[in-house]
Amino acid sequence: MVDYSNYKTLLIEKDGDGVAIVTLNRPEKRNAVSLEMHGELEEIFVDLRNDDEVRSIVLTGAGSVFCGGGDVEGMKTGSFRPSGPSTPFHMVRRLIVNLLEVEQPIVAAVNGDGAGLGATIPLFSDIIVMAETARLADTHVRMGLVAGDGGVVIWPWLVGMARAKEYLLTGQWIDGKEAERIGLVNYAVPQEDVMPRAMEIAKRLALGAPQAIRWTKYSINKILRDHVNLALDASMFLEAATMSSEDLQEATKAFYEKRQPEFKGR
Repeated sequence: MVDYSNYKTLLIEKDGDGVAIVTLNRPEKRNAVSLEMHGELEEIFVDLRNDDEVRSIVLTGAGSVFCGGGDVEGMKTGSFRPSGPSTPFHMVRRLIVNLLEVEQPIVAAVNGDGAGLGATIPLFSDIIVMAETARLADTHVRMGLVAGDGGVVIWPWLVGMARAKEYLLTGQWIDGKEAERIGLVNYAVPQEDVMPRAMEIAKRLALGAPQAIRWTKYSINKILRDHVNLALDASMFLEAATMSSEDLQEATKAFYEKRQPEFKGR
């Protein structure tokens, strides 16, 4: 049996029917991804893959937000930027690859807004149930950063190149109803129905033929792995470069001052 007691920013529960529920658990920080949470997200999918009791996974956020993206406070202080450009690259590569390679199907229950990495993670899941009033956006460019943590891989795959370019280059929000309409997510439902619908799907998957489901997922994700290998390396290194930019510092300052940033291209 896998021990999940060491996780501090993630809450892991098992319902007894083969479904593991993983909750991003920093509601006081809008479930923003700190360095600690990033490390735990890298590890949790390895642990779940090795847990024989788990046949499907539900991924959600505590409180009213799914995930606010990278911790802005960490960006401001530099604590979210480990030394050396290769370090954040390897962290993100581990997270995305582990997310793709967990054998059990993942149902994302997007209960509230997801920004940046907080949008990328559910979009790499297998089935996505989203609240109609929730919003998703890859907000990297709005922070002066390259969209480097997987958005350039998954958005074109889900909604096509033209729409992906618009959303990635502007960082604009998309609500649940529109996300369902254009195929970014599977279902948009009232907020109170998000977890029940996600659990219904997860339980159906948990009752299915494990080898057939897992190997079908593996076969589909082989295509996504090719896209990861094609685009993730370059986008992550470029994001690492923009992490030391004056524009990022201006964006974090503007965030706290509740104003629009004034980007200078430096």
